Amino acid sequence: MHIHVVGVSGTGMGALAGLLAELGHEVSGSDVSFDPPIGPALQSWGVRCLLGYEARHLEPAPDLVVIGNVCRRDNAEARAAIDQGLRYTHIAGALAEFALPGSSSLVVAGTHGKTTTTSMAAWLLETAGFGPGFLIGGVPKNFGRSFRAPGREPARAQTGPARRARPFVLEGDEYDTAFFEKTAKFLHYGAEVAVITSIEYDHIDIYPSFELYLEAFRAFVATVPGHGLIVANSSDAHVAALVSENARAPVAWYGLEGDPVRGGPPGWLCAPGEVSGAATAFDLYVGGDAAGRWLLPATGRHNLANATAAIAAVVQGYGAPLGALRAGLGQFAGVRRRQDLLGNPGGVLVYDDFAHHPTAVRETLRALRQRHPGAKILCVFEPRSATACRQLHQQDYPPSFKDADEVLLAPLGRSGLPPDEQLDLDALCGDLERRGTPAHRFTSIERIVDAIAARAAPGDVVALLSNGAFGGIHAKVLNRLAPQDAGQTLTNENGASS
Repeated sequence: MHIHVVGVSGTGMGALAGLLAELGHEVSGSDVSFDPPIGPALQSWGVRCLLGYEARHLEPAPDLVVIGNVCRRDNAEARAAIDQGLRYTHIAGALAEFALPGSSSLVVAGTHGKTTTTSMAAWLLETAGFGPGFLIGGVPKNFGRSFRAPGREPARAQTGPARRARPFVLEGDEYDTAFFEKTAKFLHYGAEVAVITSIEYDHIDIYPSFELYLEAFRAFVATVPGHGLIVANSSDAHVAALVSENARAPVAWYGLEGDPVRGGPPGWLCAPGEVSGAATAFDLYVGGDAAGRWLLPATGRHNLANATAAIAAVVQGYGAPLGALRAGLGQFAGVRRRQDLLGNPGGVLVYDDFAHHPTAVRETLRALRQRHPGAKILCVFEPRSATACRQLHQQDYPPSFKDADEVLLAPLGRSGLPPDEQLDLDALCGDLERRGTPAHRFTSIERIVDAIAARAAPGDVVALLSNGAFGGIHAKVLNRLAPQDAGQTLTNENGASS
């Protein structure tokens, strides 16, 4: 088929386009820009890229038009596709038609940890011989790209009670599907095995109230069939309540030693051990029995929870032999833009992370503090998402920066919000100062780069936190901190210059 993707440069839509091309379709796509890394990646996957949104991009008429949720109802191409009577769908509809038939969907949902847990689950299934397909909202470094078509040959023999088709692993986004389909994406994936990591109010632009946000997860829990499995975080109060009240499927509770138990007793329990550099040891207990000492090449309690959830999903959900996973987890290389070390120009360690919700900011900085206990951490934060730019979490942000030694605040990433709804950056600076953390707000990326260059010294950590491109700050910081005689500019794996 000829499939045209409108809004193809987004992380999810770009991965979908690559997946469709890998499945043998002729794929074209349009967007307002094709900047690195997504633009060159799309071309390497065989996707024909068309700049801008114009009705003529639909000539000759494609067999199917996939409309991304970045598109509004007045988008010229989306409007033309609908008005001309072309067959059209959204990302979930395309997956349901081309990728999910004959597969068993493992869907990872939750406010936090989706990308990392999905990547871990896909990698563990891979190392156990299951050859999963996947679509992930980030780039798992073990695979080098965020998608893979489901295999057609039989998967390895499964053990235990689970007898399922070959797994297809999906990051289950609660964001709406398209302007013509306002329900959450994860409701369309037919989850047979579901992971729910956490529930905290987010996406205020889609869910005007927390109750509506909870309702999306409530509906997701109810979609998992009785022969399926729900892997649920027992320490999260909202997860515990929704799963306990609405699950039709059996529930595998997981947790970390020392965390409160609000759901069922954790049948999958992680006891954190020592941190050594960029790795954390832990003891795993399954059904109360010791399952040995494991090593995770990451820091942070949140990542230990993610790993425990992924192990539970692939073992209890798909019958993967537990003993086959220990080496695989030790080889997990992480995900781009998740505590991603971009470089150490001039001896300064520069990290990139997608953190934007207060909880994500807190856990990311806590993990970096574990990894670099004696370093000065300079945190650079861009409030960019619809939720982060609003006052919803005004009181939650100050304590989330506890592990930073200094905070540099970028301008709000969204304009046009009423002043009384905007996150008050001056107030945030004042609250941080009263907590003993020096804080400054800046009017431009260039001024932030100047401030970093003036403050950072060898051995320091610079943490760049944003859920967007952050105005290209990553390359600017790397170049500015690099010794002047370092030679020609290089390009790192994220497409940033260094």
